[in-house]
Amino acid sequence: MIQIVGITTKRDGKMNYYDTDNLNLKKNITVVFESEYGPQFGKIVTDLHPLDETKLKVPLKKIVRIATRKDYENHCNNLKGEEQALKKCKEMVRDLNLEMNVIDAMYTLDRDQLIFHFFSEKRIDFRELARELAALYRVRIELRQIGVRDKAKEIGGIGSCGQKLCCSRFLRDFDSVSISMAKNQNLALSPNKINGVCGRLLCCLNYENDTYKQCRKGLPSVGNYVETEEGTGKVVSVDILKRTYKIETTKNGVVEINAG
Repeated sequence: MIQIVGITTKRDGKMNYYDTDNLNLKKNITVVFESEYGPQFGKIVTDLHPLDETKLKVPLKKIVRIATRKDYENHCNNLKGEEQALKKCKEMVRDLNLEMNVIDAMYTLDRDQLIFHFFSEKRIDFRELARELAALYRVRIELRQIGVRDKAKEIGGIGSCGQKLCCSRFLRDFDSVSISMAKNQNLALSPNKINGVCGRLLCCLNYENDTYKQCRKGLPSVGNYVETEEGTGKVVSVDILKRTYKIETTKNGVVEINAG
């Protein structure tokens, strides 16, 4: 059993969970934690929660220490430096005539590495850009190309539900989403109905898909002919969650059937 807490960073406000590594921590204090990029500065925004680590698919990153005043000063300097680096990188991209959209810039807390995320619909040879950035900033430069889903995750936005995008709030990984999920849920197969702001299928189609598949068992499809106590009829509509469907019969017209 381990203790975990939720941490956000000032850069994007997203919350992720980290292993406390047995440190004496509490909500609203700032800490230095190990991220996929290296050490980062963040704030604890949840109480401590126990978690059975055997249930984790991959181990959680750990909190390194409670932040010091020096850590805070470094973090503030990094935020200013990132803003300037992003602006400069975009200028270099224009000068080199590269077809890429630089999304953000991020220093590790120790300022040992400067990471840029960019979006492009094709592969980009950014070696010259990396050399110029390394010569200017004298740190290790990493340029990461991201897809349209990752772009939406980085930039954020509001979904059709009126809520902040799931990928910006809590989704850590993108699960596979298929058009069959929309069909299972009887959704109109119109792109503006089932696509997110990224232009891809809504991630939330995944959330209730298993429930819809379970409820759909034993129900006929629209257009099928079925035998019922009301006679033989053509299925004209199906309500999956209520487990009812309507058939059109010659004798009784449209009749609703409860599948139980």
